[in-house]
Formats: sequence, C-alpha cells, structure tokens
Amino acid sequence: MSELSDLLSTTTQSLSNGVTGLPISAAMDTTETWQQHFLQSGDPGLQNIAREIGNLQSLLSSEKTAGLDGAAIGRSLSMLGSQTSEVARTAPDAVRSQLTTLADTLLRMGGQLEQE
Repeated sequence: MSELSDLLSTTTQSLSNGVTGLPISAAMDTTETWQQHFLQSGDPGLQNIAREIGNLQSLLSSEKTAGLDGAAIGRSLSMLGSQTSEVARTAPDAVRSQLTTLADTLLRMGGQLEQE
C-alpha cells in the first residue's frame, strides 16, 4: 500500500503547479505508471480508468502532429477526476484522502482547461 501512497503523493505534488506546468514527458511517464498499475489490478473500475488514461495519453501525444486540444484534455482530466472520486469512496482508509485530493485536483484542472 505504501507504493500506491507514494505514487499518489508524487502525482498530486506534480500537479500542484498546474497541469500546464508539467512537462509532457513527465505527464506521459506518470500516466504510463498509473495505467500499468490499473491494468494489472484486475478491478473493472480501475481498468476503466486505465482506458481513460490511454485516451489522455493519445491527446497528449498529438502535440507533435496537431497541437494540444485543451478542451479535450480538460474533458479527459474531468473524466479521470470523476472516476477517481468513485474509487475513493470504497478505497482503504490509508489512501482514501489522497485519492479524494487527486480527484478534486483533476476535476478542478479539467474544468479550467475545458473553459479555455
């Protein structure tokens, strides 16, 4: 559980400066780590999050070809925030508050990007 707690702390800290302050390479590395964790979980709810992470990765990698679509990235972050909030409701006490914080951050940042 401490590995998950460490990953949650690292992710939340990375996002603390705002999603646009995070280098694309760091975002891709972080999303890849989460995606693998969720795909290997065997939990359908977490695997749904992994699929949305894959969508986010596609949106972030389109930077080189079509440029970043802030509204689409915002929608993806909002979806991830909603999904994370659902997972937080039944998460173990050891990580529930961290998941809730991450969900709130994703929802806030997603909403900001959707507005731009």
